[in-house]
Amino acid sequence: MVQGSPMPEAPELLVHLCSTGEWDQARSAGELRPDSLAEVGFVHLSAQRQVHLPANRLFPGHVDLVLLYVDPDRLGAPVRWEPGVPGDPESMLFPHLYGPLPADAVIAVRPYEPGSDGRFEPLIHRSSE
Repeated sequence: MVQGSPMPEAPELLVHLCSTGEWDQARSAGELRPDSLAEVGFVHLSAQRQVHLPANRLFPGHVDLVLLYVDPDRLGAPVRWEPGVPGDPESMLFPHLYGPLPADAVIAVRPYEPGSDGRFEPLIHRSSE
């Protein structure tokens, strides 16, 4: 697929991984503006089936993380599905939000804790891939 292609499948809830402190600040401010927005121009999001990949790469063993479940219809900026980083499956695209994440686009918040080995399990397992 070409970089910047539209979402490749039917709309689903997207997720954003952050600390509880970052979410508390975002609720107060009305939006989440992680460092990545200034650094690379977008907010990293994931499909539910892939969020364990960045969680394990960036936050192994962290126990203060939450998953923000995001309704893509409530976002005020474009979402583009683009390649991840080296080490991610080559064909896997990740959703990138090209603007801040509005707090009112978050419809649920759940803790995301690693197992006893410090690794995060997939939220959704696909039976055929």
